[in-house]
Amino acid sequence: MDIPDFGIPPRLARRMTMAERHEYLRTKLTRRRTLVTAGAVAGGLLTGCSGSGSGSDTGGPKPSASTLTEVPGAAVAPFGRHLAFGADPKTQMRISWQVPAAVRRPYVRIGLRPDDLDRRTEAELRDLKTPELAGVSPAVEQYYLHAVLDGLRPGTTYYYGVGHDGFDPASPGNRATIASFRTAPAAPPDRFVFTAFGDQGVGTHAAANDRALLRLDPAFHLHAGDICYANPTGKGKDTDAFQAGMWDVFLKQTESVAKSVPWMVTTGNHDMEAWYSPDGYGGQLARFSLPDNGFDPRTAPGVYAFTYGNVGVVALDANDVSYEIPANFGHSEGRQTKWLDTKLRELRADGSVDFVVVYFHHCAYSTSTHASDGGIRAEWVPLFARHEVDLVINGHNHVYERTDAIKNGEVGKPVPIGASTDPRRDGIVYVTAGGGGKELYGFPKGVEESYEGHVAGRESVDSFTWTRSRDTRAERVEWSRVRYRGFSFLSVEAESGAKPRLTVSALTPDGERVDHFEVRRG
Repeated sequence: MDIPDFGIPPRLARRMTMAERHEYLRTKLTRRRTLVTAGAVAGGLLTGCSGSGSGSDTGGPKPSASTLTEVPGAAVAPFGRHLAFGADPKTQMRISWQVPAAVRRPYVRIGLRPDDLDRRTEAELRDLKTPELAGVSPAVEQYYLHAVLDGLRPGTTYYYGVGHDGFDPASPGNRATIASFRTAPAAPPDRFVFTAFGDQGVGTHAAANDRALLRLDPAFHLHAGDICYANPTGKGKDTDAFQAGMWDVFLKQTESVAKSVPWMVTTGNHDMEAWYSPDGYGGQLARFSLPDNGFDPRTAPGVYAFTYGNVGVVALDANDVSYEIPANFGHSEGRQTKWLDTKLRELRADGSVDFVVVYFHHCAYSTSTHASDGGIRAEWVPLFARHEVDLVINGHNHVYERTDAIKNGEVGKPVPIGASTDPRRDGIVYVTAGGGGKELYGFPKGVEESYEGHVAGRESVDSFTWTRSRDTRAERVEWSRVRYRGFSFLSVEAESGAKPRLTVSALTPDGERVDHFEVRRG
């Protein structure tokens, strides 16, 4: 019997209960609402934190339940500002933030000087309701706001402030909340830096990485999934543990950098939050505004592409093809892989793009705890090779590990620390940058770390790959070149000109370099 979808994509409608379809449509209809009359959140939320948790790695705050009491706008302080590019970083920026209670007429002020925020843009409400989870947390409602800025000038610094009725960022008492961002230049710059890591969470080490990368003044940051760990279980099931209020703490922690550096996230297994349709991605849809040029931004917000300078960047949702964690396996019905093939072909045909960087969560090549995912290798690695991708960045394993250049599943060229490689000839280097802040993993028993200043003798490593049957297949690999068990992040310096290159460095929060290599074309 056919189920009427009433505007819901048929693939989703077939998998939803009537209650889920009702909630999907309710959320869809309210996303364009800018007048908010829902209840305010009780307790300590007016300072931007659901509860009084310490923000440590081992625990989180208790989210408060929503009430039906409206709070004056002057008493509600925005928090958790985070930026993202639109599809065109030269002219588009998305500003997102959170408010701890209902507000009226939210907006962004923007201008070319901090004392002249003359342009005002209305913001969009995306309210997110989390049901009561018996024995874990009460029901909670969170309010996320998003402003779309189009028609910006390339290579320009803008100042902005977020507000609502009763809270004007341009008023003298609120001017400390004004921040800034810079659009991408119209032509590729001689050089720029971007940063990357995955598996961040909330805590001392996560915050230290934020401070460290901010000192580099990156043009943008790539977050390779497992963003907050409000879902510490990571199976993508509604039996997982969950603390919605951890997102409040995370966004407050990250605001110091994400309010000025576009924070480009994709989706990890801990970001599948099964209480939100569709496919557990409703939370990500509520909290982030990302480029909407993926294969379906309504159901896969972590899939998109953008070009900054001479670098084309592609974000993917590896839950769709992962053999290890089956919750969302095949949810795109092959559409993501087809989109990827098309997008990589377009980028390679673009004469202004020298380098193509792809990032996603699960690892194609790693020897740490989760090892390698055969689904990634089967679906995407052949496309990376066909289109000569220059660099692949992953998380999932909470370590830093870097391969030699891999070609046809084997070492195409050894790439020692400090060496150069050309993907057209040698193959592709895969980097696991999972030291973003969560508890660290290790390497197989007896396998020594090997990093800059502490290079171990060359050896093969006994590891495994996940198979489609969710079994593991043992493999002995030669491609594991650099292994570091410590908190770290990637810094990638892109240079254009006659001899373009990417200089990729792995840095600790203290600034110590544990790896570096070059990718060259030309």
